[in-house]
Amino acid sequence: QVQLVESGGGLVQPGGSLTLSCAASGSIFRIISMAWYRQSPGKERELVAFRSAGGNTDYADSVKGRFTISGENALKMVYLQMNSLKPEDTAVYECNARVYTDYSNWNEYWGQGTQVTVSS
Repeated sequence: QVQLVESGGGLVQPGGSLTLSCAASGSIFRIISMAWYRQSPGKERELVAFRSAGGNTDYADSVKGRFTISGENALKMVYLQMNSLKPEDTAVYECNARVYTDYSNWNEYWGQGTQVTVSS
């Protein structure tokens, strides 16, 4: 089993910054990729930022130039630096991991989510 624990959410004013963290632990043979998703009431879950073990990244158009995903320790720790936050960034942010638990089996895991609220 793999556990993902997020931290760093909270209340921030428009234009402010927050950094989210996600720590992966458990039966990890190799991490394939890590990503951040978000979901707000009445909306579908959307991919915010993605990072592969090889270093490739991808971002939702709505956050390009404002958010940065980074990682360390073979992606067992991943961060989402969020700058110039807007009210529409308000959502529950969830960490996602695709992990090989042995040589041939991989699974997808989710964290519990952390609330980000952008409001004056």
